Amino acid sequence: KMENVSKRFGAVQANKDVHFSLEQGEVHALLGENGAGKTTLMRILYGLYTADEGEIHVEGKKVHITSPKEAIQAGIGMVTQHFTLVPTLTVAENIVLGYTDGILLSQKDIEEKVAAASKKYGIHVEPGVLVKTLSVGERQRVEILKALYRNARILIMDEPTAVLVPQEVDILFESLVRLVKSGLSVIFISHKLVEVMDVCD
Repeated sequence: KMENVSKRFGAVQANKDVHFSLEQGEVHALLGENGAGKTTLMRILYGLYTADEGEIHVEGKKVHITSPKEAIQAGIGMVTQHFTLVPTLTVAENIVLGYTDGILLSQKDIEEKVAAASKKYGIHVEPGVLVKTLSVGERQRVEILKALYRNARILIMDEPTAVLVPQEVDILFESLVRLVKSGLSVIFISHKLVEVMDVCD
Protein backbone atom coordinates (compact mmCIF):
# COMPACT_ATOMS: atom_id res chain seq x y z
CA LYS A 1 0.00 0.00 0.00
CA MET A 2 1.09 3.54 -0.74
CA GLU A 3 -0.87 6.13 1.23
CA ASN A 4 -1.06 9.92 0.88
CA VAL A 5 2.03 10.02 -1.32
CA SER A 6 3.05 13.44 -2.62
CA LYS A 7 6.11 14.50 -4.60
CA ARG A 8 7.09 17.91 -5.92
CA PHE A 9 9.95 18.91 -8.22
CA GLY A 10 10.35 22.66 -7.75
CA ALA A 11 7.08 24.22 -8.95
CA VAL A 12 5.83 20.97 -10.49
CA GLN A 13 3.53 18.76 -8.39
CA ALA A 14 4.24 15.28 -9.82
CA ASN A 15 2.12 13.30 -7.31
CA LYS A 16 -0.47 14.70 -4.92
CA ASP A 17 -2.01 12.65 -2.11
CA VAL A 18 -1.86 9.39 -4.07
CA HIS A 19 -3.25 6.11 -2.70
CA PHE A 20 -2.28 2.85 -4.40
CA SER A 21 -2.71 -0.76 -3.33
CA LEU A 22 -1.49 -4.02 -4.83
CA GLU A 23 -2.74 -7.49 -3.89
CA GLN A 24 -0.57 -10.61 -3.95
CA GLY A 25 -0.68 -12.54 -7.22
CA GLU A 26 -2.23 -9.82 -9.38
CA VAL A 27 -1.11 -7.79 -12.36
CA HIS A 28 -2.23 -4.26 -11.50
CA ALA A 29 -2.35 -1.74 -14.35
CA LEU A 30 -1.16 1.80 -13.71
CA LEU A 31 -2.57 4.07 -16.42
CA GLY A 32 -2.39 7.72 -17.32
CA GLU A 33 -1.16 10.10 -19.98
CA ASN A 34 2.46 11.29 -20.24
CA GLY A 35 3.28 13.44 -17.22
CA ALA A 36 0.49 11.96 -15.06
CA GLY A 37 3.03 10.85 -12.45
CA LYS A 38 2.97 7.05 -12.94
CA THR A 39 6.73 6.58 -13.21
CA THR A 40 7.38 9.09 -10.41
CA LEU A 41 5.10 7.12 -8.08
CA MET A 42 6.88 3.85 -8.92
CA ARG A 43 10.32 5.43 -8.59
CA ILE A 44 9.30 6.39 -5.05
CA LEU A 45 8.28 2.77 -4.39
CA TYR A 46 11.64 1.56 -5.76
CA GLY A 47 13.68 4.13 -3.79
CA LEU A 48 14.95 6.14 -6.78
CA TYR A 49 13.02 9.15 -5.43
CA THR A 50 11.95 9.98 -1.88
CA ALA A 51 8.37 11.12 -1.32
CA ASP A 52 7.78 14.51 0.30
CA GLU A 53 4.84 13.00 2.20
CA GLY A 54 3.16 9.64 2.60
CA GLU A 55 3.72 6.08 3.78
CA ILE A 56 4.55 2.73 2.19
CA HIS A 57 3.46 -0.60 3.68
CA VAL A 58 4.69 -3.98 2.39
CA GLU A 59 2.86 -7.09 3.63
CA GLY A 60 1.29 -5.03 6.40
CA LYS A 61 4.53 -3.51 7.68
CA LYS A 62 5.48 0.14 7.29
CA VAL A 63 8.75 0.45 5.36
CA HIS A 64 11.07 3.38 4.78
CA ILE A 65 12.59 3.10 1.31
CA THR A 66 15.32 5.58 0.40
CA SER A 67 17.30 3.51 -2.13
CA PRO A 68 16.84 0.62 -4.57
CA LYS A 69 18.87 -1.52 -2.16
CA GLU A 70 16.22 -0.99 0.53
CA ALA A 71 13.46 -1.67 -2.01
CA ILE A 72 15.14 -4.95 -2.99
CA GLN A 73 15.41 -5.89 0.72
CA ALA A 74 11.65 -5.25 0.98
CA GLY A 75 11.06 -7.62 -1.96
CA ILE A 76 10.47 -4.97 -4.63
CA GLY A 77 12.10 -5.11 -8.07
CA MET A 78 11.79 -2.77 -11.06
CA VAL A 79 12.37 -3.21 -14.78
CA THR A 80 12.70 0.26 -16.30
CA GLN A 81 12.41 1.30 -19.96
CA HIS A 82 16.17 1.91 -20.03
CA PHE A 83 17.88 -1.27 -18.92
CA THR A 84 20.63 -1.12 -16.30
CA LEU A 85 22.78 -3.96 -17.63
CA VAL A 86 26.54 -3.85 -18.26
CA PRO A 87 26.95 -4.79 -21.96
CA THR A 88 30.52 -6.12 -21.62
CA LEU A 89 29.62 -8.60 -18.86
CA THR A 90 27.87 -11.94 -19.31
CA VAL A 91 24.21 -12.53 -18.49
CA ALA A 92 25.18 -14.41 -15.31
CA GLU A 93 27.60 -11.69 -14.17
CA ASN A 94 24.91 -9.03 -14.64
CA ILE A 95 22.38 -11.02 -12.64
CA VAL A 96 24.63 -11.56 -9.59
CA LEU A 97 26.35 -8.14 -9.80
CA GLY A 98 26.15 -6.50 -6.36
CA TYR A 99 24.32 -9.49 -4.88
CA THR A 100 27.03 -11.90 -3.73
CA ASP A 101 27.49 -10.80 -0.07
CA GLY A 102 31.14 -10.02 -0.86
CA ILE A 103 31.82 -13.70 -1.57
CA LEU A 104 34.08 -14.44 -4.53
CA LEU A 105 32.40 -16.87 -6.88
CA SER A 106 33.89 -18.68 -9.86
CA GLN A 107 32.43 -18.07 -13.31
CA LYS A 108 31.21 -21.68 -13.33
CA ASP A 109 29.43 -21.24 -9.96
CA ILE A 110 27.76 -18.02 -11.11
CA GLU A 111 26.56 -19.59 -14.36
CA GLU A 112 25.21 -22.66 -12.54
CA LYS A 113 23.28 -20.49 -10.05
CA VAL A 114 21.78 -18.37 -12.85
CA ALA A 115 20.92 -21.46 -14.94
CA ALA A 116 19.09 -22.88 -11.89
CA ALA A 117 17.18 -19.59 -11.41
CA SER A 118 16.33 -19.50 -15.13
CA LYS A 119 14.83 -22.98 -14.86
CA LYS A 120 13.03 -22.26 -11.56
CA TYR A 121 11.26 -19.15 -12.89
CA GLY A 122 10.77 -20.39 -16.46
CA ILE A 123 12.63 -17.40 -17.94
CA HIS A 124 15.04 -18.60 -20.59
CA VAL A 125 18.48 -16.92 -20.60
CA GLU A 126 21.93 -18.07 -21.70
CA PRO A 127 24.14 -17.45 -18.61
CA GLY A 128 27.51 -17.37 -20.44
CA VAL A 129 26.56 -15.00 -23.26
CA LEU A 130 27.70 -11.35 -23.32
CA VAL A 131 24.78 -8.95 -22.81
CA LYS A 132 25.90 -6.77 -25.76
CA THR A 133 25.03 -9.64 -28.15
CA LEU A 134 21.40 -9.93 -26.96
CA SER A 135 18.21 -8.59 -28.54
CA VAL A 136 16.12 -6.05 -26.59
CA GLY A 137 13.62 -8.76 -25.59
CA GLU A 138 16.42 -10.99 -24.31
CA ARG A 139 17.89 -8.11 -22.30
CA GLN A 140 14.50 -7.49 -20.75
CA ARG A 141 14.31 -11.16 -19.69
CA VAL A 142 17.71 -10.74 -18.04
CA GLU A 143 16.38 -7.71 -16.12
CA ILE A 144 13.31 -9.67 -14.97
CA LEU A 145 15.42 -12.64 -13.88
CA LYS A 146 17.81 -10.26 -12.09
CA ALA A 147 14.89 -8.95 -9.98
CA LEU A 148 13.58 -12.45 -9.26
CA TYR A 149 17.08 -13.69 -8.39
CA ARG A 150 17.06 -11.00 -5.67
CA ASN A 151 13.83 -12.53 -4.31
CA ALA A 152 11.46 -9.85 -5.61
CA ARG A 153 7.85 -10.56 -4.65
CA ILE A 154 6.67 -7.33 -6.28
CA LEU A 155 7.82 -6.47 -9.81
CA ILE A 156 7.31 -2.99 -11.26
CA MET A 157 7.32 -2.96 -15.07
CA ASP A 158 7.54 0.53 -16.60
CA GLU A 159 6.05 0.35 -20.11
CA PRO A 160 7.72 -3.01 -20.74
CA THR A 161 6.37 -3.48 -24.26
CA ALA A 162 7.49 -0.09 -25.63
CA VAL A 163 10.82 -1.57 -26.78
CA LEU A 164 9.59 -5.03 -27.88
CA VAL A 165 8.50 -6.54 -31.20
CA PRO A 166 5.11 -8.39 -31.14
CA GLN A 167 6.64 -11.88 -30.77
CA GLU A 168 8.68 -10.68 -27.75
CA VAL A 169 5.51 -9.19 -26.22
CA ASP A 170 3.84 -12.62 -26.42
CA ILE A 171 6.85 -14.24 -24.68
CA LEU A 172 6.80 -11.54 -21.96
CA PHE A 173 3.07 -12.02 -21.29
CA GLU A 174 3.43 -15.82 -21.10
CA SER A 175 6.22 -15.34 -18.52
CA LEU A 176 4.15 -12.87 -16.47
CA VAL A 177 1.13 -15.18 -16.35
CA ARG A 178 3.33 -18.03 -15.14
CA LEU A 179 5.11 -15.90 -12.50
CA VAL A 180 1.87 -14.43 -11.14
CA LYS A 181 0.45 -17.95 -10.72
CA SER A 182 3.47 -18.70 -8.52
CA GLY A 183 2.66 -15.71 -6.27
CA LEU A 184 4.49 -12.74 -7.84
CA SER A 185 2.64 -9.41 -7.85
CA VAL A 186 3.17 -7.08 -10.83
CA ILE A 187 2.60 -3.36 -11.33
CA PHE A 188 2.24 -2.81 -15.07
CA ILE A 189 2.65 0.76 -16.34
CA SER A 190 1.30 1.11 -19.88
CA HIS A 191 -0.33 3.38 -22.44
CA LYS A 192 -1.63 0.47 -24.53
CA LEU A 193 -5.16 -0.43 -23.48
CA VAL A 194 -5.23 -3.60 -25.61
CA GLU A 195 -2.28 -4.97 -23.61
CA VAL A 196 -3.81 -3.89 -20.33
CA MET A 197 -7.00 -5.80 -21.18
CA ASP A 198 -4.92 -8.83 -22.20
CA VAL A 199 -2.58 -9.16 -19.23
CA CYS A 200 -3.84 -7.10 -16.25
CA ASP A 201 -6.34 -7.91 -13.52
